[in-house]
Amino acid sequence: MPLLQLRNVTRRFGGVVALDDVSLDVRQGEIAGLIGPNGAGKTTAFNVITRLYSPDSGDVVFDGESLLRTPPHKIVRRGIARTFQNVELFLSMSVLDNVLVGAHTRTGPFGERRARKAAHEALDYVGLEEIADGPAAGLPYGTLKRIELARALVAEPRLLLLDEPAGGLSHEEVDRLGAFIKQTRDRFELTVLLVEHHMGLVMRVSDSVTVFDFGQKIAAGTPAEVQRDAAVIEAYLGTTD
Repeated sequence: MPLLQLRNVTRRFGGVVALDDVSLDVRQGEIAGLIGPNGAGKTTAFNVITRLYSPDSGDVVFDGESLLRTPPHKIVRRGIARTFQNVELFLSMSVLDNVLVGAHTRTGPFGERRARKAAHEALDYVGLEEIADGPAAGLPYGTLKRIELARALVAEPRLLLLDEPAGGLSHEEVDRLGAFIKQTRDRFELTVLLVEHHMGLVMRVSDSVTVFDFGQKIAAGTPAEVQRDAAVIEAYLGTTD
């Protein structure tokens, strides 16, 4: 059984159908890419998985159990953590305190020492331990993304949702990011669901790729299969002319 399943999920916003009877499987241990044009429903799918939105119909199943009765603040305790398309950090707080927000979701109020140790280890892993005590405000965008990743990792997830991690990065930084995502999957024994517009990155690191367009799933398969799919070429990758 897949670790994560979207089963015939529909989500509407007024007259707009953001997800239209969408099904998606993510296998344990894989890096699964989710691509599609702007407005295709990718981030809405993330928000449904993390319970920020409730589907109008369908189900979201994680490790064999529905998530629909799990409130948003308990999703991390179920083993799901995420980053955001637009970085969501507390800029008035220190780098370390931002990461501790993720640690406290798993350790509870009596694990302060363990939480701080885990937060320092996460910052060391993403290469930011030396600025742990400094403010998050004013840091480069790429650095803020690494802080957000450390916050997600310190929650000890089984499933990591990455929402456009390459946004705002240079080509050289994107190349390093691809290797880093694979390394992170292996080191922490994660399953990764990756939303990304950078096609080179998605096709290079993903074990499987699913394509959304106008809220519908139009293709799924290996990166090579998806790249050859006529519907994908027309809807997203451009025509072959």
